[in-house]
Amino acid sequence: MAKEGAQRAEETEQMIDKEGGREANEGGAGGSLRAGDAKEMRAVVLSAFGGLNKLRVSKKAMPEPQEGELKIRVKACGLNFIDLMVRQGNIDNPPKTPLVPGFECSGIVEALGDSVKGFEIGDRVMAFVNYNAWAEVVCTPVEFVYKIPDDMTFSEAAAFPMNFVTAYMMLFEVANLREGMSVLVHSAGGGVGQAVAQLCSTIPNVTVFGTASSFKHEAIKNSVTHLFDRNADYVQEVKRISADGVDIVLDCLCGENTGKGLSLLKPLGTYILYGSSNMVTGETKSFFSFAKSWWQVEKVNPIKLYEENKVIAGFSLLNLLFKQNRGGLVKGVMDKLLNLYNSKKIKPVVDSLWALEEVKEAMQRIHDRGNIGKLILDVEKAPTPLMANDSTETSEAGEEEEDHE
Repeated sequence: MAKEGAQRAEETEQMIDKEGGREANEGGAGGSLRAGDAKEMRAVVLSAFGGLNKLRVSKKAMPEPQEGELKIRVKACGLNFIDLMVRQGNIDNPPKTPLVPGFECSGIVEALGDSVKGFEIGDRVMAFVNYNAWAEVVCTPVEFVYKIPDDMTFSEAAAFPMNFVTAYMMLFEVANLREGMSVLVHSAGGGVGQAVAQLCSTIPNVTVFGTASSFKHEAIKNSVTHLFDRNADYVQEVKRISADGVDIVLDCLCGENTGKGLSLLKPLGTYILYGSSNMVTGETKSFFSFAKSWWQVEKVNPIKLYEENKVIAGFSLLNLLFKQNRGGLVKGVMDKLLNLYNSKKIKPVVDSLWALEEVKEAMQRIHDRGNIGKLILDVEKAPTPLMANDSTETSEAGEEEEDHE
């Protein structure tokens, strides 16, 4: 591993030297570009909220770091279920389109803004980004950037921040996971589900109940204690094994699962809602599906919570970072997670790598719940010819035809 890390560091230095030399040649003496020689980059652009046809790879002006920011040459980006909801406009107060989606990436530090300390050009890093991650270059405040261990690949690094920080904070910061407790996690085969399973294994005698599509069971059966089909009556199955229920429920589904989760909680148990994937039933936003899921949500009675000694909580990592200014808290969690990674107790699970031009196909795989672990956009990966033709720029007429259909 040490040898691989040294080789990777050497490759990084050569890459930075090459990029710097090329820019210097393009810019003439001193390496500065003339006014009007705007640098461009490839990026995935969401032209409007809606279906997959609203995504395409376009050229955009390359950003430059402001004070306190790092400029990162992106190598890999993470895809999350929240990205599907963003594409549909199925989130609270969505930003204006057109926009570049994506909230996490990994790459190489290419430039430092004023007052940035602790990083150098050439550092291998992973980062949270408040949108704009699905591009060849991003700029983000230094508080959201973390150095990558030498033996962690760029694809693993892009799969690490969202999944593991979410899993860790729900288990340890919100639910106070301890030895001998039990956890129910939905979508156990997904990125967060697999992170939850790994983190639970670091605490003695934790029982993990998981739900997942039946075709994933063989691949993930060793990561959880008890595994159930996501369409089965998992409430009765859990109670058959543990009559008192469980200590922690992690719910990314919402809808009718809210009531089921609360019914399974032991006294002093904690139910945490961290997603609402049941509200995403098709390619585009469905108000019928949204209304149905909302109607199925258990109406929480505070008096009943008091009488039953139960805790109900919510968790949104992106809001914690970008709206509630808890970057320092998240950094402390990342330090603990990187120690666990370096101790070989956790490791991100990468499902598959996709070119930027294959973003539609990658998103469809998440729609179909086909992934085991994290899907990654590999910025340097060449698309297959058919996917390239389908996912790059299209004419306005073509877009209008797709919309009409």
